Amino acid sequence: MSTLNPRYKIAVIGLGYVGLPLARLFATKYPVLGFDLKTLRINEILEGHDATLELSKEELLEVIKPNHSDENGLWVTNNREVLKWANVFIVTVPTPVTPAKEPDFSALEAASKTVGQNMSKKSIVIYESTVYPGATEEICLPILEQESGLSFNEGFYLGYSPERINPGDKTHRIEDIIKVTSGSNPEIAKEIDALYGSVITAGTHMAESIQVAEAAKVIENAQRDINIAFVNELKQIFDKMNLDTAQVLAAAKTKWNFLDFYPGLVGGHCIGVDPYYLAHKAKQLGHEPKVILSGREVNDSMAIYHGERIIQKLKDNGIDSKGAKILVLGVTFKPNVPDLRNSKVLDVIDFLDNYGCNVYICDPFVGKNNTCFNTQVIEFDDQPWKDKFDAIEILTFHDKFKDLKNFTFTNNA
Repeated sequence: MSTLNPRYKIAVIGLGYVGLPLARLFATKYPVLGFDLKTLRINEILEGHDATLELSKEELLEVIKPNHSDENGLWVTNNREVLKWANVFIVTVPTPVTPAKEPDFSALEAASKTVGQNMSKKSIVIYESTVYPGATEEICLPILEQESGLSFNEGFYLGYSPERINPGDKTHRIEDIIKVTSGSNPEIAKEIDALYGSVITAGTHMAESIQVAEAAKVIENAQRDINIAFVNELKQIFDKMNLDTAQVLAAAKTKWNFLDFYPGLVGGHCIGVDPYYLAHKAKQLGHEPKVILSGREVNDSMAIYHGERIIQKLKDNGIDSKGAKILVLGVTFKPNVPDLRNSKVLDVIDFLDNYGCNVYICDPFVGKNNTCFNTQVIEFDDQPWKDKFDAIEILTFHDKFKDLKNFTFTNNA
């Protein structure tokens, strides 16, 4: 390891489902400053509460400290000024898309500006946010140079190590997943790789360049998106044939090399978003990404498909959709997480609302007083539901639903 920073003082910018677990992990071996703009988020963390449910209270409190210092541990704040203390900056802010499905770099640009204004000579800036290949150097680097007045690869150094957090997964945690790393020159690449290697028990993979690391990340989610789109299309075909898709897949996957994917709603801030970043770059280069965008089209259409099937089932059972009482179980974007961002279940609810249905929702991860909904929220413990609704649909299959009868229509139960 080089002697550029004999004692790392790490600042993690953005304390969401990626940044907080990373900050906690580094805090077991280094002094770490966690920065987030949200005062509520800071206060919750100080009390040992992680609203994303990625970390337990015990895990947080064992590393949290009241003030920043050069001793190992984690101090969290929304005060930009104290960032001047750090010599390693790791940016983990969201990279969503606009309503037009174009990359939205606003959070990344703002974070880069904050880092640039507070970093000192010889600092290392590492990005973990998902972007298209080349974006770190095209979008972030000029901001860092302008705000800091320092020159690239002389006054400061750059790295990229894509996040691989799987929200809600308690088996594959950050330290258990191989970490891809990269740096802006060979020496820095080795230093960044060693830094992550000191806390990632699964090991690291040092990519040949920042762009290779960026590309590796964005294709991971694009590949999953395409595979899910394939089985989603299969479901639509098999439904027309009155075939049970689950039974077909169970038979097919008895072959050792059949890929194990299942149909469903594809939302959230990774799989449903990242392919648009790669598609954006492809179009800039004059290439029309047919496979990537066709997969996105199929998956984005599934909310309407689910809604149409519910309406049809109502008709088949002699129930008028106008005024029909429907209970939707599970509204977060994936099982066992509290995250509602880009949840396609909300699109299904909007579709049913437009047909005049009275939609009720129940999700053990969503509080009854949540202001995100224009419909009635039922607490999970307010059972039984039998005979209260014309239809009950499980759209996000949380573990807490596994003991429930796998039903759709209560009047047929």
